[in-house]
Amino acid sequence: MASLPSATTLPELVREMAARSPGADALVVGSTRWTYAELAAQADLAADVLAGLSVGAGDTVALLAPNVPAWVPVAVGAQTLGARVDAFNTWVKAYDLDHLLASSGASVLVLADRVRSSDLLAELESLVPELGTGPGWRSERYPALRQVVVLGDRVSAGALTWAELAATAEPTPRVPAARPEAPAFVLYTSGSTSRPKAVPLCHHDLVLNAFHIGERMGVTAADRVWFGSPLFWSFGCANALVNALSHGACFVLQEEFTPAGAAELMAAESVTVAYLLPSMVDALVGSVAAEVAAIDPLRTGATIGRPEEVRRAVEDLGITGMCNVYGATETYGNCCVTDHRTPVDVRVTTQGPPLPGVEVRVVDEAGELVPAGEPGELQVRGRVTPGYLGDDAATAAAFTPDGWYRTGDRMLVDPDGAVSFVSRTTDMIKTSGINVSPAEVESFLAGHPDVTEVTVLGAPHPSRDQVVVAFVVARSPGLTPADLIAWSRARVAGYKVPWVAAVVDELPRTGTGKLARRTLQQAAAELVTARLEGDA
Repeated sequence: MASLPSATTLPELVREMAARSPGADALVVGSTRWTYAELAAQADLAADVLAGLSVGAGDTVALLAPNVPAWVPVAVGAQTLGARVDAFNTWVKAYDLDHLLASSGASVLVLADRVRSSDLLAELESLVPELGTGPGWRSERYPALRQVVVLGDRVSAGALTWAELAATAEPTPRVPAARPEAPAFVLYTSGSTSRPKAVPLCHHDLVLNAFHIGERMGVTAADRVWFGSPLFWSFGCANALVNALSHGACFVLQEEFTPAGAAELMAAESVTVAYLLPSMVDALVGSVAAEVAAIDPLRTGATIGRPEEVRRAVEDLGITGMCNVYGATETYGNCCVTDHRTPVDVRVTTQGPPLPGVEVRVVDEAGELVPAGEPGELQVRGRVTPGYLGDDAATAAAFTPDGWYRTGDRMLVDPDGAVSFVSRTTDMIKTSGINVSPAEVESFLAGHPDVTEVTVLGAPHPSRDQVVVAFVVARSPGLTPADLIAWSRARVAGYKVPWVAAVVDELPRTGTGKLARRTLQQAAAELVTARLEGDA
């Protein structure tokens, strides 16, 4: 077992590992390869750049970028100055970005100019037209926002470029101003509300939780941890990244997941640990299973999913120590993890016992404890978010008066303390590991000029867990499902776009006027099946 770091903040953690093993590989992204000493220097350089923009304690730096080398040092550099980092997802359109900027109150936004076919800078310019007026601009819509810094070649007249700022800065070691109990990251997650909620995750709990996740996975300083999901999700910045850093391991980051690219990178870097989502397992097994299974050092990792999905990672991909995990953004990514040394049958059917410092309980609808082995709602206490920023009502709804987080998942705890997922007790949609709020998608679709009524729900999918399905009543007969999906794709983050939709004359209702959700669930499942058969 590794020794628990003494660091209580992320900037201190990077410095501790740089002092412990300065020449060890810390981060590999594309052609960039930094040792721990170099990563610490890059974080100091980023702190100098941001300090030059007047970032300090209490500020918020918003980071909108894919898995690029600058992501980690920018985040750690901002935190070194005592700022928090609000991680925005790169699938945003103006509709999504408007809420994120307003909710975060960010004073500085660091963003990639584009991500593949998505022009992020254009989405920002549509919200902040003042950027085109040159230096000294002020946003009427977001009064807290004072600087925009671009990672890329296309720059607005009023924006700055990270490359130019970094070229004139010098890395200056400084005493980190981050506080252990203060938020390191604020992540945005969907739930029952119509817009994403701001979830603060604090420094010390991040370090402790991720370290214990790595212990369950058997991670050591000799390991090389591959990650191909976005860093801006809790699976990334709150879990995999800090897991690697807290063990002094090398973090091998893939900017954009493709099965062939992942297999090639894992082999080239002699990866030993892999973080996988069910859709990734499906893609790897479907095209490069032999190549992944041939990577001899690859022995452990973390994934979620149904028993057959976890078993495919173990058996078809040859990752014999793959761990099954459970958690949410509110629980620092994972709160329960199987041990890599437990029998495979246990690891595919349970999500393991709670991590050290975490408590779980199962209650019935009245909030009373149920006996071991009986299902009920799982509640978590210990390393959980202190509450949603700026949303006391959502915090009160998500937590019991004595501090237990209501997961909204129906689970059971066996006599040995391992939890097992049964079903969801909420309407929240889980698609490819991402939470999607039906209420948020409904609110967005209701803005279509030809939609008079809409309901959204999730339906089972063989590799994505669930997909978003929309039923709409149209104002005019010309609206088609394809029109609705195309309209959505141009205006909202891709994971919120209905995977399939139907235009109906009316929504089914019960005799008391309530939506007939059972009827809709059956219809949604049939729509998904029809599309899958049509795509085959």
